[in-house]
Amino acid sequence: MKNSKICPKCHSVDIVRIDGYAGAHGSGNNVMIGMSIFSAVNVNRYICCNCGFTEEWIDKEDIEKISNSKKAKR
Repeated sequence: MKNSKICPKCHSVDIVRIDGYAGAHGSGNNVMIGMSIFSAVNVNRYICCNCGFTEEWIDKEDIEKISNSKKAKR
């Protein structure tokens, strides 16, 4: 949905993006890779307003932060 702007389930084009954020005490839609909210990586949601299907994506520039994180397990 992020790239095609089309829902893969119902083929609707009524897609919205909800930006990830880091709130107090790690709340919000994010991945904590350190000890403070300043180390949080935001996770953006794409939602189909027709059927409710959702996808979560991390921006490309943040993928390396997660890959190099001590919390990442392989």
